Amino acid sequence: MGSKSRSAGTTIAAPPSVVFAILSDPRQHTRIDGSGTVRATVSGPERLELGSEFGMDMKNGAKYKIKNKVVEFEPDRLIAWRHKGKHRWRYELTPTNGGGTQVVETWDLAHYDPVSRAALKALFGSRTQKALDETMVKLKAAAEADAAG
Repeated sequence: MGSKSRSAGTTIAAPPSVVFAILSDPRQHTRIDGSGTVRATVSGPERLELGSEFGMDMKNGAKYKIKNKVVEFEPDRLIAWRHKGKHRWRYELTPTNGGGTQVVETWDLAHYDPVSRAALKALFGSRTQKALDETMVKLKAAAEADAAG
């Protein structure tokens, strides 16, 4: 994806099933949100699957609601969703030899034309990278706590 995205990754001392359980449960997204904008889940299933829709209460300056749809899904390996914009939030999970999980989160802009993609990266790229990095920290802590508990 390269110039068409921003990504962050980490290795988590928990199996992919534990990590995926957090990612596929929209009620846990406030627990791992590194952006500080996700406030609460307002609608959606307890476990996401391909085509699932879920709504979130958000705050980025002003409060607003957003509806997302799962557009990529492979249990314990991959989940991605998007809202009305064309960008996707993607999580790719790879098992490690030690029983853990390598996770990469990507803010994927590949579905935009080059001009729109450049504008979004200029406006939101730096802030989004910080959020991705912080989400990895929170996801790691949450999954390792769940695996230990």
